[in-house]
Amino acid sequence: MKAVEDDLLNLLSYLQACTGIENIDEAITLLEQNNWDLVAAINGVIPQENGILPSEFSAETVQGPVFVPAATSSTAAVPTSSSTSAFRPVVSNRQVVERLSRMLDFKVEYRDKNVDVVLDDSCTVGDIKQILENELQVPASKMLLKGWKCGEVEDSTVLKSLHLPKNNNLYVLTPELPPPSISSQSSTLQESLNQTYLLIITHREVQREYSLHFSGSCTIQEVKRNVYDLTSIPVRHQIWEGWPPTVVDDTVNLASSGISYPCHRLSVSRRTSPVQTREQSEEQCTDIHMISDSDGDDFEDATEFGVDDGEIFGMASSSALRKSPMMPENAENEADALLQFTAEFSSRYGECHPVFFIGTLEASFQEAFYGKARDRKLLAIYLHHDESVLANVFCSQMLCAESIVSYLSQNFITWAWDMTREANRARFLTLCTRHFGSVVAQTVRSQKTDQFPLFLIIMGKRSSNEVLNVIQGNTSVDELMMRLISAMEIFSAQQQEDIKDEDEREARENVKREQDEAYRLSLEADRAKREAAEREMAEQYRLEQIRKEQEEEKEAIRLSLEQSLPPEPQEEHSEPQSKLRIRTPSGEFLERRFLGSNPLQVVLDFVASKGYPCHEFKLLSTFPRRDISQLDPCRSLMDLKLYPQETLFLEAKE
Repeated sequence: MKAVEDDLLNLLSYLQACTGIENIDEAITLLEQNNWDLVAAINGVIPQENGILPSEFSAETVQGPVFVPAATSSTAAVPTSSSTSAFRPVVSNRQVVERLSRMLDFKVEYRDKNVDVVLDDSCTVGDIKQILENELQVPASKMLLKGWKCGEVEDSTVLKSLHLPKNNNLYVLTPELPPPSISSQSSTLQESLNQTYLLIITHREVQREYSLHFSGSCTIQEVKRNVYDLTSIPVRHQIWEGWPPTVVDDTVNLASSGISYPCHRLSVSRRTSPVQTREQSEEQCTDIHMISDSDGDDFEDATEFGVDDGEIFGMASSSALRKSPMMPENAENEADALLQFTAEFSSRYGECHPVFFIGTLEASFQEAFYGKARDRKLLAIYLHHDESVLANVFCSQMLCAESIVSYLSQNFITWAWDMTREANRARFLTLCTRHFGSVVAQTVRSQKTDQFPLFLIIMGKRSSNEVLNVIQGNTSVDELMMRLISAMEIFSAQQQEDIKDEDEREARENVKREQDEAYRLSLEADRAKREAAEREMAEQYRLEQIRKEQEEEKEAIRLSLEQSLPPEPQEEHSEPQSKLRIRTPSGEFLERRFLGSNPLQVVLDFVASKGYPCHEFKLLSTFPRRDISQLDPCRSLMDLKLYPQETLFLEAKE
């Protein structure tokens, strides 16, 4: 068995060394097409690429093992080597011509056009764009050439440095150019591309059915790759029944293939390899007989040895080489890691996918659990693992199904993490232990690689976060939806209780706020009344002080005037006297004798000393009526006809 494996490795090594074919799958397919004859396989490639004629390249030209099919009858020739191996060495008598360049085929898609470009690998990516510019009438500066298996490239990149296979598929994007006008026919085609087809695929060997949903834009090649993830049957060894007879190209999309809508049945089985056919017919060959086991398993590539192509040849499979990691190794910044996760997820599975929360796990808790009760949601933690055979099917068929995406966006906050790298796995398990407890962490830790992806459905509670469900990757869209709905029903019941409690609490808080507001308003009213009373008292006090000051001032003036008055003359005084009788506004009379020679000012001072100053009161005579206080105060009483006696009265000024 070990010798056969070594011979196979040597066979592939010689074929790759002679032809320059670097893709393992392409090399194996070439050998199968030539019935595992190394010379025929080399002759089928080198004349096209190096210009060496088959006549110049005989069996003796190649140094290495050559596979010789076993005889099918008793008269068949038997190898003359002493070894019983089915391989015989062929000695080379001249060296293989060194290959200077290879011709590469590119099938380029742009909208509804396909362009075939053939050029040698010494050209650059910019040369492809120049050819496409003439074919598509699109400026090269506006083109984005996508589909490279090695990631992004520059226009100056030489094709040889990319180590490309002979046949390549690329597509052109022109985001800066407006889309063409869509006719009614193209509109109908677009609707077909947006439709979802249900393919019921029967795996005949194990008698198992798979129900898979695909969009109309998905190609038959993509369907076969998804089936490979489920059945482990490589695409080149799949035998299908049920495709329409017109389907001859795997690049055709489902909408154009003619399959039944919305449901179509297919079946798939494993193709018997040429090696097994020869093994069954030559039981006398011991080494070849050792390859087939008692169950009659197929010999396909190296899967019969318990490992895949990538493992037996010491290299990763081509699909793994095409994928960038979902997250950087040992991701420290969770937000940056999730940005890369979202971008890579969109690149692999399309833009129709759940909206992954960008931020830490603690931030997703805050968003899902700690808002108002009516706004809270469940938290769905998606755990991805690139090495799981279920990852591609689960993501493309279930996680990206429109019904699942819509339901998750309405009712869940979705957070994601990649468990492929050990450092990232350990980091999540630490977070899981901190937030959910060791039991949940142990549950996640015990999951095998092929049980991924996982969906953890988390519900927030007052005391702790509860894990409602752990959904493994081996499920269907309907089962996934039912489990999401079941978790949502449990959450809704709890949410209604939380809403009721929150409403009652808010009602109590509203009553308390109203009471506090009424009390505050009452305090403000009391304070306003108190301040108004204090202002009034202060004003009254101020006015009282002014009044007192004015009275004191009046009293001082009155006393001053009273003291400055000349003494009242006696009745027996020899000088002429004038007796004045003055009626006050209160009805009282003031009587006093004055000398006839006294000026009028003395009478006015006398009236002011009694509290009737001339600036507030008028001193009037009765007949003739005149305002005495307006006369010249220096004139004597005799001059003013106030002699020998007169009755006057006081009147307040307006």
